[in-house]
Amino acid sequence: MAEKKKKPTDWRKRFGAAKDPHVVMLHTDFAGVKAGNTMLISSPGEIANYLARIPQGETRTMDRLRNELARKAGADAMCPVTTAIYLRVVAEVALADLAEGKPLDQVVPFWRVVTPDSKVAAKLSCGPDHVAHLIALDRGQAAG
Repeated sequence: MAEKKKKPTDWRKRFGAAKDPHVVMLHTDFAGVKAGNTMLISSPGEIANYLARIPQGETRTMDRLRNELARKAGADAMCPVTTAIYLRVVAEVALADLAEGKPLDQVVPFWRVVTPDSKVAAKLSCGPDHVAHLIALDRGQAAG
């Protein structure tokens, strides 16, 4: 019996299909967030907007992204699991935009949070080396 081939992920469809950001109350501990805390479940759109506001040539940590968006939503924390998933969705859409010829300054700059040594970079279709290249280009444009 032949193996069923997995269909490629439609990242733009996943981007658009995500629910709006919402805050939930945890009844049990989850992903390092304690029961009784409120947790933001973000969206690819909210993460893309955050990334787009990071000045060219600058970076933010994943923790800072999560803390700032959680605080803005009035939550104690932001879900680390969905953050990583949605960050990948945003990154893959940006990579598709680049592949279609959009200039670097017209795509969501996911490389301002995704570092080459991160788990997210390891899962991206472009790989960690290309993430490092995008960071170098971004910093070069900021200096020039």
